[in-house]
Amino acid sequence: MIKMSKLTNKQIERQDFVDNQIFELMQSFIPSSKKIKWDIEMIASVRDAIQEQIVDNKKIMSEFEFYP
Repeated sequence: MIKMSKLTNKQIERQDFVDNQIFELMQSFIPSSKKIKWDIEMIASVRDAIQEQIVDNKKIMSEFEFYP
């Protein structure tokens, strides 16, 4: 049996920060008269694309630093 470790409060805060920033970025592209609903699948898709660029391709930070 593999024991999964819990995320620390700091790690959870980082995940929340990244997800919220992505949501705000997407919202900024939409006319102010329209709003998008929080959709973690949509956010995760954008997060994966960002991770591919800054973690995998450019190696600016580790995957854990980006999104623990």
